[in-house]
Amino acid sequence: MRINLSQALLLVSAVGLIPISLSYGVSPSNSLGFLYGINVDSVSETHIYRAVMGLYIFNLIYWLLGAIKESFRESALIVMTVFMFGLAAGRLLSLVVDGYSHWLFVAYFALEVIIGTIALFLVLNNRKSSS
Repeated sequence: MRINLSQALLLVSAVGLIPISLSYGVSPSNSLGFLYGINVDSVSETHIYRAVMGLYIFNLIYWLLGAIKESFRESALIVMTVFMFGLAAGRLLSLVVDGYSHWLFVAYFALEVIIGTIALFLVLNNRKSSS
């Protein structure tokens, strides 16, 4: 079975974001403090981070579905584009308003822009070649 670029992007991105999503929600008071120096002190904060983990995981599941089933591939790439550009826009806003934070967030921003751009390119290229 040969894997095309769309499948590879969906698979690699999904697998790569699994540890990040789990770090937000499995034990946020431990992992976020260790990774980013963030103190999670209340049940409400834990609730927010676990909801974010759920958002990530269910997006990743859809990306994996798109990698496996061709009928879901284009919509999975569209979801990926919106997800990545949405995260990047929020990070850009934070950089402008709040300033520089942890170096990993800047790295995530760069990856989100790159992955979102590749996903958008693949969607547009697939539409152009099918018309």
